Amino acid sequence: MSIQLRQICLVAEQLAPVVDDLTAILGINSCYVDPGVAKFGLENNLMPVGRNFLEVVAPTQDNTAAGRYLQRRGGDGGYMVITQIDTLNEHQRLRQRALDQGVRIAHEHSSDQWHLSQLHPRDMQAAFLELEWNREEDFTGYWNPVGGLGWEDKVQQGTTVDFIGVELQSDDPVALANHWANVTDLSIDANAADPAVKFNNATLRFVTATDGRGPGLGGLDIRVNDRQSILQEAKKRNCYVNDQQVNICGTRWYLHDS
Repeated sequence: MSIQLRQICLVAEQLAPVVDDLTAILGINSCYVDPGVAKFGLENNLMPVGRNFLEVVAPTQDNTAAGRYLQRRGGDGGYMVITQIDTLNEHQRLRQRALDQGVRIAHEHSSDQWHLSQLHPRDMQAAFLELEWNREEDFTGYWNPVGGLGWEDKVQQGTTVDFIGVELQSDDPVALANHWANVTDLSIDANAADPAVKFNNATLRFVTATDGRGPGLGGLDIRVNDRQSILQEAKKRNCYVNDQQVNICGTRWYLHDS
């Protein structure tokens, strides 16, 4: 079984300023806007980060799940960990495994070409975990949330290369790590400084919540080619924290040189 971190979704009160900050600071490009999210009372924008993706969603009406999440966590921040599963059989096995552990499915899509299961953030105790499979079974190519193909010419890795980790926070990070490990049927890395679960291409790190925002997706680890460009642009936009970290969309971005 392989689980690929294929997409991260952030949620924002206002879409345009956040996308502007992300593209300018990280040196990435917008590649797709999905009109289908309007049925959830949302608008969105997607950007490739290497061969994976960053999405930002924002509510366009009252009483949306995203709006309630913004209220609960006190503003912009991390929202979803979106994965691609290597085979349909494994997708179905993990879906059933989640159900067997009492995790609700908040939204689901099923067809011959594409299966999607969003696991409820309250039951995952930090953020949505989305399990996806598509018929192409290609971790570097076809991806339904960006319309399949047609995004490849928007990839720009001169500044930011790719995601390498996700930071999930909780009052009890050990219990949270155990829960995510159980749902994904992966082991906890006993050699890591913090409890950690390794996907195919990225590590989930579980840390104690210290920012007053409670459980959630608090940070992202990214591999970068041009740290100085990121820091300089972050300073211009009041997103600079220190030489190892910037804060965009209420999310900590930890910089790791290539």
